[in-house]
Amino acid sequence: MVIRTALTGLTALALAAPSGFLAPIEWGRGPLTVDALPRVVYTAHRGGALEVPENSMAGLVAAYERGTAQVLDFDTRILRDGTLVVMHDETLDRTTYATGLVRLLDRADWHGVLLRPAARLPGRWRPERAPTVEEVLDRFGGRIMLMLEAKDPRSLRKLARLIHDRGLTRSVLVNSNSPAVARRAHRLGLLTQLWRSKTQMRTDRPERWRAYVDVLDVDHKARDRDLARAVNSGVPRVWAHTVTTARQRDRVLRLGCDGVITDAPGLLSRTPVKRLARAPVQRLTRTPATWLTRVRATRLTRTPAFEEPGAPRRV
Repeated sequence: MVIRTALTGLTALALAAPSGFLAPIEWGRGPLTVDALPRVVYTAHRGGALEVPENSMAGLVAAYERGTAQVLDFDTRILRDGTLVVMHDETLDRTTYATGLVRLLDRADWHGVLLRPAARLPGRWRPERAPTVEEVLDRFGGRIMLMLEAKDPRSLRKLARLIHDRGLTRSVLVNSNSPAVARRAHRLGLLTQLWRSKTQMRTDRPERWRAYVDVLDVDHKARDRDLARAVNSGVPRVWAHTVTTARQRDRVLRLGCDGVITDAPGLLSRTPVKRLARAPVQRLTRTPATWLTRVRATRLTRTPAFEEPGAPRRV
């Protein structure tokens, strides 16, 4: 939960991020960071795509104001002029009134793209302009943890610059399906998240990634033993995607995951966790100096980053 502090006069105007950007009032002494996350984390996948228009500013605002998730997720792509934009698909066809490849547009073209809300969504939603990554970072940076999936590894250095300039290196997770991209993001001083499909998890050795992955993002459809291997890998946080039901959530939490990435954060927040006993799970936790072993008790409380033959699709 973000504590909102009322500031008046020159005090509010003087509160600025290290880069000089005017900081949101909610920052107080600094932005909300990964260290403030609860033990069990809910992430609104694309803003909560079963409840709001995906990857839209209105949807992200609704998810933030409802307070049903501690992390907002969105997807990023790069235009031909280097502008970073918020969009999941390679094409405009599914979620907008336009058609064609996203990468062929420039910034001026992008400002003319209107998102088309899905008819199945609850409530009433209007068409709206598709946002850029800068707009989302400036709107939510420091107020809530953000997770962005870098669809194109060419964008990584520019993403890093946007995040560093706003003082958000501990407030934004950069997600990818590629360990190599995760390693690059780590070297750029970013928080890294690596997602894996149930097929990949059958042969993964996730302990190899613990030196540079902050969140391991696993497929909830994976086998119990594959989820257990991820939980015991030494990666500090293990969250499961893409969860849509309470039963799916309760299973992955019971197996030791400490977060879920969900299209329905409102539904899950209203549905209590079914408290089933399980044996304690041994986890390795990273500290700045070394690795320590500790035992955690029971927790009660995407298109890949680059296209390779046969690469999985995260949905």
